[in-house]
Amino acid sequence: MEYIPVRVSDIIRQVNHDIYLPAIQREFTWGTDRVERLFDSIMADFPIGSFLFWRLEQKNKDEWPIYEFVREFDAEFPHNRLANMAGITKDITLVLDGQQRITSLSIGLRGSFRFFHYRWKKTRLYLNLLKPAMPNDDNPEELTYGFSFRESPESDGVTPQLWYLVGRILDYEDAEDAKLDMKQQLAVLSEEQRDNANKLIGRLHNRIHTTLVGNYFMEKSQDYEKVLEIFVRANSAGQPLEYSDLLLATATAKWETLDARSEIHNFTDSLNELGNGYSFGKDFVLKACLYLSENLPIQYKVKNFTRKNLRIIEGNWEQVKDYLSTTIRLIARFGFNAKNVVAPLALLPIAFYLMKRGNSSFDKSSRAEDADTQIAIRKWFIFSTLKNAFGGSSDTTLTRLRELLNNCDPTKSFPSEILYRSLEIEPRLNDAEIDRIMGYGYQGRYTYLVLSLLYPDRDWKDAIFHEDHIFPKSEFQVRSLKKREYDETKILSYMSKYNILSNLQLLTDNENISKNATPFDEWIQTREIMFRKRHLIPDLPSFGFDNFEEFSKARTALIEAELKKL
Repeated sequence: MEYIPVRVSDIIRQVNHDIYLPAIQREFTWGTDRVERLFDSIMADFPIGSFLFWRLEQKNKDEWPIYEFVREFDAEFPHNRLANMAGITKDITLVLDGQQRITSLSIGLRGSFRFFHYRWKKTRLYLNLLKPAMPNDDNPEELTYGFSFRESPESDGVTPQLWYLVGRILDYEDAEDAKLDMKQQLAVLSEEQRDNANKLIGRLHNRIHTTLVGNYFMEKSQDYEKVLEIFVRANSAGQPLEYSDLLLATATAKWETLDARSEIHNFTDSLNELGNGYSFGKDFVLKACLYLSENLPIQYKVKNFTRKNLRIIEGNWEQVKDYLSTTIRLIARFGFNAKNVVAPLALLPIAFYLMKRGNSSFDKSSRAEDADTQIAIRKWFIFSTLKNAFGGSSDTTLTRLRELLNNCDPTKSFPSEILYRSLEIEPRLNDAEIDRIMGYGYQGRYTYLVLSLLYPDRDWKDAIFHEDHIFPKSEFQVRSLKKREYDETKILSYMSKYNILSNLQLLTDNENISKNATPFDEWIQTREIMFRKRHLIPDLPSFGFDNFEEFSKARTALIEAELKKL
């Protein structure tokens, strides 16, 4: 692999002229502190890493959306602009790795950074020419040089300051000309201050115009799958990528009337605001686009995101939004939220069925036949999740279920029995499964889901529920148990049972806060009989801490009986 050295001024000249961004790149995320630190590293001769470029041949430039680098960053409107490639008759260079650094260089040297801190501030990068270079060996996080984003060059504070607009250095090919430009302002300073200022101007000029600060490698393959793989590997050390970030690029390029990027981002946000909140990603929404557009393959492969297929999705986009929203509103009524939707893909067959049914208000229906269907859907979603039906070859499973649903009469009830058989699961929990469930621990993957099933008649709307230890967690310390003079066997028993399902319940946030670490035998006296019944609290003569094992055994029996009713 051949790496080619590059100067900062070379990069800046090419930004939005020769080098651009593919849509697979996320947006700019660095704050002013990281931009300042990048310039400080350049001035201090620290390495800033290599860059990975991709040469996209001119004949293929219309296959990928191309974006401009941000120069005037605005936290209120942070999105990259689509680059205008009309009339471009040469190959295009796209940045696969190094976007944050190159954007930072562009903002620091040619742009601005607008952000909110008590009020909106539009700032530019300055260097204090009167601050000597001060490396801090004890705290390497501190800046060696005085870089700062400021609204103006006016001095503030008591330390000597002369704020030099960093981008000014680009106006001069020779360092001496840059110093001469500042001669009049420096004339009023002491000799020591003039020397420091001229030294910093010379150093800044050298590091921007002369020093080879990094290297870049140019990938020339036109194999999109290979390029995406390179991109994922190059960025694997940073924020984890969703594959949808990559495929969204193709969609953005090939939708004709809608901006796929903004549409999918905005719709994902709107889904997550339904009910008590969800955490769906773009991956889920794009998968739904494929799944709810009949006859399209649902695998995440670039070859499946052809122009023809993406135009089918674009034509079906409003219907995708309608029925995915209907599905999420429906499960919100059942008490599902971000904490207990642990298998989001199980929602897609439900959305497909509702789409075939053709009623986007189904979640609001109170008709008897619709109510029966809603119950069947809830039950199917629960069992397919608890039995991990979508944990293996989920694409194969989803495709098979879509074919079955396509052949069913949508005017009839949800065909759960057919789907159960296809998934090879039963709509009930056997003893072994219940025994495994009873071992689920506090805030485990499926714990909130199982707890929510124990409250079938609860009103989940606009309420926030917490997992709560019935006997407070704070009481289960080995040291405390020894003080109670429990023997080793009893201590092991208590420690093995306090953090699992039999000692957990769902309380509203207000209930949980008021309960806090109150001993259970005291707190339960403040609860009415219906509360005890709703939370499956066994009827015992005493709820004292010494009776915890008896409580755990009795409540386990109640929960097991409830799970068998599902």
